[in-house]
Amino acid sequence: MVLTILCCCVGSLYAQSNEKPVLTLTENQQSIISIAALTAKGELQALKPALNNGLDAGLTINEIKEVLVHLYAYCGFPRSIRGLQTFMAVLDERKAKGINDKTGAEASPVNDETSKYERGKKVLGELTKMPQDRPLAGYNAFAPIIDTFLKEHLFADLFERDVLTYTERELVTISVLSAIGGAEPMLRSHLSICLNLGLTPAQLSGFMEVIKSNAGESEARSVQEVLNEVLKNRL
Repeated sequence: MVLTILCCCVGSLYAQSNEKPVLTLTENQQSIISIAALTAKGELQALKPALNNGLDAGLTINEIKEVLVHLYAYCGFPRSIRGLQTFMAVLDERKAKGINDKTGAEASPVNDETSKYERGKKVLGELTKMPQDRPLAGYNAFAPIIDTFLKEHLFADLFERDVLTYTERELVTISVLSAIGGAEPMLRSHLSICLNLGLTPAQLSGFMEVIKSNAGESEARSVQEVLNEVLKNRL
């Protein structure tokens, strides 16, 4: 039933376009999902082979570091730090075997003198394709400081860092939200952002398969329900 809904949505979304949809996630994208989900769940023994697979697939050391740093915004410092410590151990083991992994680029400095709040609003607008000049509502109006933290830190400090693309950061985000569960409203928003950024329904179906393998069947079922809702609303 779920597969039928997804296939119908894929066909509907691309029926008016000659562009051939991308049907699969890259190895790097699959590794990012696995690393983020396992770190969020605290499955450190399973995380080790996932980190090795990510490096073997071509992710740089700095890209994986960035994945592990980014996810703290969604599951906390303890999980992020344990992920980083596990990654340090993996790198030491690989070095002892004579494997020299590519370090990769460092984050570029941000030279924009606009306030971080305004920069965060701009990034959020690019991701959601929605204006950000509306009055605060919901939890942002209830506790305005959380709106400040989200705009200034999450969408400015983190999303502006260019080690990962917006799409890769969103894959980290939905992987963490899927793994921890109980965050369906936020997951719904970020799945919509993934589609805004160009990920296809077929790729998001592939995302769920990776989640099923790394986070569990019940977590994957929950994601399927949310994704089906998101896709139906976009038809």
